[in-house]
Amino acid sequence: MWIVEILDLLPFFELDRFGIRPRSASGLLGIITGPFLHGGFRHLMVNSLPFIVLGGTVLLSGVRVFWGVTIFVTVLGGLGVWLFAGAFTNHIGVSGVIFGYLGFILARGAFEKSFRSILIASVILIGYGGLLLGVLPIRTGVSWQGHLFGFLAGVGAARLVYRNVKTIH
Repeated sequence: MWIVEILDLLPFFELDRFGIRPRSASGLLGIITGPFLHGGFRHLMVNSLPFIVLGGTVLLSGVRVFWGVTIFVTVLGGLGVWLFAGAFTNHIGVSGVIFGYLGFILARGAFEKSFRSILIASVILIGYGGLLLGVLPIRTGVSWQGHLFGFLAGVGAARLVYRNVKTIH
């Protein structure tokens, strides 16, 4: 993401145009490219720490789970933005993936029901629970749709990963 943002400084690249543009054929590519693009270094810096912390927390579940969740959230969350966000908008940034990680971690605690997963979910909720307001349309210029569909995709990923976990009483 940092390399892409540095390249985007060059006038002939103009990479931000490759974001998710709802219901346009060319905007489908943005489902894959959008998370790598940011509206400047401030936007990238704001996203970097939660990406590292929440992504690292998902990575505690293993490399296979991390990549599965990342791909699932990127594609499904991005598809939700492409289908339902406002026409003639362009959605960029990794925050949809970040919200996907948040949804996965919180839902994992509910679905797995182990002490460890509930403890991790509780700590993350205390530290990052305020992000949940980002799924509401309260800030102009912020893709609340990306946040919402990323979060929902993360919950869906947790359900898929932990669907066969049985609780022993």
